Amino acid sequence: MGALAGERMIRYDARGLVEVDDAVPMVSEINGDRAVFDAKDLTTRKINLELRWLLYEQGVKDVTVLNPGAKHSLGVGILTRCKITFAGSLGYFGCGVIDGPEIHIKGRVGWSVCENMMSGVVIDSNAGSLTGAAMRGGDLLVKGQVGARTGVDQKGGTIIVLGRAGSMTGFMLQRGRMILCGDVGAGLGDSMYDGTIYVAGKVKSLGIDCVPGDWTDADTELIERKFRIYGLGAPPHFQKFVCGKKLYNYDNLEPSERKLVL
Repeated sequence: MGALAGERMIRYDARGLVEVDDAVPMVSEINGDRAVFDAKDLTTRKINLELRWLLYEQGVKDVTVLNPGAKHSLGVGILTRCKITFAGSLGYFGCGVIDGPEIHIKGRVGWSVCENMMSGVVIDSNAGSLTGAAMRGGDLLVKGQVGARTGVDQKGGTIIVLGRAGSMTGFMLQRGRMILCGDVGAGLGDSMYDGTIYVAGKVKSLGIDCVPGDWTDADTELIERKFRIYGLGAPPHFQKFVCGKKLYNYDNLEPSERKLVL
């Protein structure tokens, strides 16, 4: 049976999960350690197969993907040092679980971009909700706006947003930094456990246990260094927010655990 996806008929396995055809397209133009290919007529799986073939088998270190067409789950699970440029927009769950690539997205992205990432990504336009969810390392620079719950459960690295950020940004932040240059919606840093949030714009409201922090020379150095690295000019004035540590209750035992101790 075929399943209609866009203008193409794609065959899936019996459970409807994965394309049956796992042949690498091999449509790239390779020039030394660089390559470029047009993804317009390729499915998500074919695009990712081509990427992995280039990076892991052909020794390519710099790949440009033309016409990604806002397809979902592109550039995920790449664990080698390289550069990837997507010359267009991505859909949901792009560039997740990466450790090694430097990725440049010349367009917009949907929900959950860079989930669990550990290296660097630059996005030229807007990003959807859950940007950088559970992110563990690297710098994620969004030159446009971001949606709700950006940096949810962030565990490391730095998220830099030049535009506005949606509600519940920094929700359950565990570690790492957020540098937000625009206005921020309600519930900033709600239930955060650790980490630091810098905001240059207006904050609609702080979340539970998110409180203003004391500015130090280390904060100034961090902000100036990140702006210098990415050529962002002189940084604006930022406010600093940290965890108030009123919700620290991890030493409390659950009722069932108390019974075992007693």
